[in-house]
Parts: sequence; C-alpha cells; structure tokens
Amino acid sequence: MQSEQQYIELYKQARQLIMDHAPEPMNAVRDEAFGDFCRQGFPSKKVERYKYTDIQKLFEPDYGVNLNRLEIPVDPYRVFRCDVPNLSTSLYFMVNDTFYRGRPASPGNGVVIGSLRDYPEVVARYYAKQARTSDDAVTALNTMLAQDGLLVYVPKNVRVDRAVQVINILKATPQNAQRQVPDLMVNRRVLIVLEEGAEIKMLFCDHTADDRRFLATQVIEAYVGENASLDLYCMEETHYKNVRVSNVYIDQQANSRVNHNVITLHNGITRNRLDLTFSGQGAECECYGCVIADKQQHVDNNTLITHKVPHCTSNELYKYVLDDRATGAFAGRVLVEHGAQKTSSQMTNQNLTATKEARMYTQPMLEIYADDVKCAHGSTVGQLNDAALFYMRQRGISLDEARLLLQNAFINEVIDKMKLEPLRDRLHYLVEKRFRGELNKCEGCKLCK
Repeated sequence: MQSEQQYIELYKQARQLIMDHAPEPMNAVRDEAFGDFCRQGFPSKKVERYKYTDIQKLFEPDYGVNLNRLEIPVDPYRVFRCDVPNLSTSLYFMVNDTFYRGRPASPGNGVVIGSLRDYPEVVARYYAKQARTSDDAVTALNTMLAQDGLLVYVPKNVRVDRAVQVINILKATPQNAQRQVPDLMVNRRVLIVLEEGAEIKMLFCDHTADDRRFLATQVIEAYVGENASLDLYCMEETHYKNVRVSNVYIDQQANSRVNHNVITLHNGITRNRLDLTFSGQGAECECYGCVIADKQQHVDNNTLITHKVPHCTSNELYKYVLDDRATGAFAGRVLVEHGAQKTSSQMTNQNLTATKEARMYTQPMLEIYADDVKCAHGSTVGQLNDAALFYMRQRGISLDEARLLLQNAFINEVIDKMKLEPLRDRLHYLVEKRFRGELNKCEGCKLCK
C-alpha cells in the first residue's frame, strides 16, 4: 500500500466527523485539498524540492489521529517549564493542534491571539490563500485534516511591544490514562495577519511531552501588510522519535520587513520549507537558520524566495554543525521574475561536519529573469580547522573543549544576527549545552518522565 492510501481512506470514512469539529472557513477548502492530495500523492525523492527527504517513508507508519477532539488534560502553566524562560514575553500554548484557553493575557489594541474557530470572518479572508494545496501534497494533507489552529491578527498601525511566545506541546497520553495510547499524528495550522503598519515579534518553541513517536505537520501562513514588520522565530527542542514537517508561507506587501529564523537544537527528523513572496516594492527579508545535529538526526531546510516586483532585498544565512552520523540538507532558490529590477539578494550556506560519517547536501540556486539585479550565492562544507585545534591544545585546552569552542564560534554568527536580544543571549547558553550533550530534553520539564 502506498503511503498516501491510508490517509485517503481515513478522509473518506471520517470526512463528516472532521468537519463537525472544525470551523466553516477550514471546511470550505477541505474537499478541494483532498482532491489535490489524491491527484499528487506524496512526493518521491525524484521531486526537486524533496530530493533530500523521503516523505513517503515518513508517512508510512499508522499513526493515531485525534479526530474526535478528545481532551488531553494538562495545565502547561503549572507543569511545563520552557528552556527559554524569562524573556518578558506574552506566553501562549498549543497542545498538539489545539489552542490552550487557560489564562491567556490579551495584548489589547484589537490584537487577536486565539483559536481559528473563534474568528471565522478573519479566517475566511486569509486562510489557505497562500498555502495552495495544488502545489504541495503535505500542505494538502494538512489542509484536509486540520481541525483547529492559532490565529494571530494585528490591526492597522498597531505595534505589539512585548514579544509573543507560543509553546507547541506534543502530548499523546492523557493524564492517568488506563490504556496504551498509540503514536500520534498532529496537524497544526497557524495564520498570522499583519495589517498595514503593524508590528509583532513571535517565538514558536516546539517540545515533546511524552516518550512516544509523533508525526507533526505544520502549515504557517503569514500575510505582512504594507509597512508592516514581522519577526518570526521557530525553535525546535523535541526528541529523536519526533518527525516534524513544517511549511511556512509568507507574503510581503510594499515596504514591509520580515525577519525569519529557524533554530533546530534537538530533533529526530525535521523538514522545514519556506516560501516567501515579495508582492510589493521596497520590501526586505532576512532569513537565518542554525542547525545542530548528531547521532542519526536528519534536518532538511528548503527555501524559495520569489521576487515578483522591483526594489526588494533578501538575505539568507544557514549554518549546520553535524556530528556522528547526522544528515543535513539545504536547498535554497531565489527566483527573480521578469520586471523585478533592482533586486538585491544574497544566499549563503556554511556547514561543519565533525565526523567522516556525517553527511551534508547543499544546493543554493539563482533563477533570474531580470537584467538589473545584484544577486549572489555560495556554500561551503568543511571540518574543524586542524591548525586552530593544534594552537588551542598547545595552550592547555583539551581536544574536546577546543572542538566545542570552534563549533560555538561557527554557529554564533547566525545567533548574533537575531534581533530579539533576550532570546539571543539565551541561545548562546543553550547552544553550549547542546554541544556538551546536556540538552536531551527541556530543562525543568516535568511532563517528561
């Protein structure tokens, strides 16, 4: 049986149940997404954007899906302690794909942070407009199965001064469960809407709270209006049994600014996709990624930045440090369409393989159909500098400590570019812990036994 067949049968059998537990704007596009999924099927590794990750294999296991919306009783405020505390953030929680309604602080000024089901008018206007199901099977699968999600809406000319932190908790086992709970598939949806002149900083932290296998699909759609500003940080600290497939779609209007950061500190198999489109002139984006992987972990970042209009600027920097038998992949493509003159774009991917068994695949690409542009790209794959190691060992530094110092210095270039200062300072500490092998799970997390 092909991987997609079980999901086709699931939808046919549970279509009405899925729709009964979801808001109308999500149901309105569900059947179309199902048709697109049936037509495409999961992509093979022959598909260019999926050549480094076997999506069909990832979706083969029989995962449980909480279509009945059974409650998983947990008070994350009481039992959960994130590894990025004290950031002076407005704190919210998602338990699997459900917005946690316990004691959220409202930012005020018309800002909305809540469940998709509570704001049907906004959702109907923006939902599934950028994440087109005809272009990607994983997005189609998420759209046809997702039943809830998070809405972040910032009205015109409203600036949210305090950063918003969203803790995504994956949990399969209800408290005091009397029976074995199957491994769980979660389909999470996030919709971010910034009207003209709006500003917000957001930090998403992904964590696992059970020693079970999880398959999490996530689709984030972000609409950034004219002169608006979005800082979006996505940090993963899960465990080796976790599979995470995340697709992020961002649309930028004129003179808008986006700062997008992906941080993978601990994981199993991770596949991140970013599709960013410049729809208005004068827009700018900065996209940064840092990956630390060891054992048999796999991290694949795939980006597409489309310059549709003139006078836009994009800058990408992704860095990987791979140890043991870890596998990393980066495929970045910048598309400059006809008429997108005065485009400025820089793409850089730098990688460090600490062992001969670690594998890194890198593929930066430029596709340019305009003649007045300034675009560059480059990638490197190397190992620790023997001369630098020798220099430090001659001064009494042990080999392990010298390796740690060099790896830290390499990855810190990305961290230092992050504009959220409390997060930047905390990440320096977390990265050092990770290199020392101390970051196996979230510090102080009382859910993991």
